Amino acid sequence: MNQQLIQAIQELPSEVLPELASFVEYLKFKSTLPKLKSPSSSFLLGIAGLGSSGESDISDRDEEILAKEVSPLQGWSIKVETQI
Repeated sequence: MNQQLIQAIQELPSEVLPELASFVEYLKFKSTLPKLKSPSSSFLLGIAGLGSSGESDISDRDEEILAKEVSPLQGWSIKVETQI
């Protein structure tokens, strides 16, 4: 791998070497940063609003739920149910 890298650098035109040096400096800096944990899936679900519909066990009732939300003539609509 080292030999391939050396050969690739030697084949570069001299005018791009400053850019290569900057990129190498960036890689060195990036490698010194602490590794951050990726966000948990529950966080992503939370910000997406998934699971906040108030419906439970929708897998068995998906057609029933969709029938309430989709009009055969007008397509999708948002129906806001107000409680009095």
